[in-house]
Amino acid sequence: MVFTHSLPLVPAPASAIAGEGRMPIAATTRVLGSSPAATQLIDAVERRSGIRLSPADSAADAAAADIELRVDPAVAAPEGYTLTVGDRIELVGADEAGLFYGVQTLQQLLREDEDGSWGFLRAEIQDAPRFARRGVMLDVTRHFFDVDEVEKFIDSISALKFNHLHLHLSDDQGWRIQIDSWPLLTELSSSTAVDGARGGFYSKDDYRAIVAYAADRHMIVIPEIDLPGHTHAIGVAYPELVEAPVLSEAFLAESAQQGQALPVHGESYLGTGVGHSSVRIHEERTYDFVRDVVRELAEITPGPYIHVGGDESLGTPQADFDLFAERVTAIVFEAGKTPIAWHEMGSAADIAEGTVGQYWGKTTPEGTHAEEAAHFVERGGALIMSAADVAYLDMKYSEDFPLGLTWAAIIDVRSAYEWEPTAILDVPDAAILGIEAPLWAETTRTLSDVEQLVFPRAAAQAEVAWSPQEAPERVWESFRVRLGSLAPLWKAEGVDFHPADEIPWSAR
Repeated sequence: MVFTHSLPLVPAPASAIAGEGRMPIAATTRVLGSSPAATQLIDAVERRSGIRLSPADSAADAAAADIELRVDPAVAAPEGYTLTVGDRIELVGADEAGLFYGVQTLQQLLREDEDGSWGFLRAEIQDAPRFARRGVMLDVTRHFFDVDEVEKFIDSISALKFNHLHLHLSDDQGWRIQIDSWPLLTELSSSTAVDGARGGFYSKDDYRAIVAYAADRHMIVIPEIDLPGHTHAIGVAYPELVEAPVLSEAFLAESAQQGQALPVHGESYLGTGVGHSSVRIHEERTYDFVRDVVRELAEITPGPYIHVGGDESLGTPQADFDLFAERVTAIVFEAGKTPIAWHEMGSAADIAEGTVGQYWGKTTPEGTHAEEAAHFVERGGALIMSAADVAYLDMKYSEDFPLGLTWAAIIDVRSAYEWEPTAILDVPDAAILGIEAPLWAETTRTLSDVEQLVFPRAAAQAEVAWSPQEAPERVWESFRVRLGSLAPLWKAEGVDFHPADEIPWSAR
């Protein structure tokens, strides 16, 4: 593999050779390709430069095309592509996703000269992802983000070659998805958020719109209903499904320190404390509820996964938690989907075979976290790595950063970059599907707040997930320079990124 510092690309491609100079573009530059990626390229170039490239839509135009996009499965692994930028551009994707990711690379190669002219840096690139699973999670429950905001978020993360969006749709503070068979969830439990911020929910048509928008950018949406804990909001709508809050000494102390009111059974909770809620494990009506919610979610989710939560169920006795884990994962499989659960559900001996675990412990595992995560693999499943002290996007960059929390770590950009997903747990490398970088929304009231925490650290996670592990370019000193070159693109796309001091940001 050949790498060069002169190509300002994030994530770093599998193989890249820089050429000399640039291929200039103008309104007369013709783009040939029937793929939606061709239109996406034309639109992106216009947003960035003001130049609208011309589509080549006839045989005569095709012969003179300056930029050609096509699919050929033989050129690379799935989602991969080859890209040649010389006197003309040839982009060949192994599939439609590969073409889309090649277009993202082309956008990063687009540069403005000092005289105001525009062109693509010349290069020879062969590329394909290291991990098939490259995800970001957006918590739309602690604070709600509407369809337009979620779609803007999808644009920004798909440009970094992420291909999964995990939506955290329920928690103690609210319920965010329409369920026809349990209508009080949205009637009574959707209007609240942390600290009394605006609430809201997605109708089924809203949700379908998000799923379709993501699919156009080759992203799979994973809906999460967090169970059996983080369920206080369910009890606002249906009190008979949820136990009275369990208020531990630690919870009481934290609530007092934060000046937050304590949760009351059947009443909305606007605080940020965790671990106090649980559905009623031994009530059969609880499983009727779970079955209905999973069925309705499965009907509007074309992707293969439904996430059933499982984290921080501190108010649920262990035996009850394990019983629930076994039943809820089986229900998801019965609905034709693969369950994903936070690693705690690995405590259940008979968790449904094939369930995927999501590890959110630290890079040095604590307590029983490693054993719980490994149990998913023993049961024929696999793992997604979301180590909280390096991958959580809601942690602060520095002690004095105005957004975010610090309970897992303070995570600067370098810390977000320098970790290895396969080095944390004693499981085969093949059991690691990939990574996910979660954004929990306790402190993010606006999409701008979200973007400040997500960017630039999502770019670090993107390279961890996409680029070859042992590549010479996969080092901090190279990455920080390449990352800095994204500033003009992010500014043009309206991404409110945090200009971290450790990055040499480029002006053009």
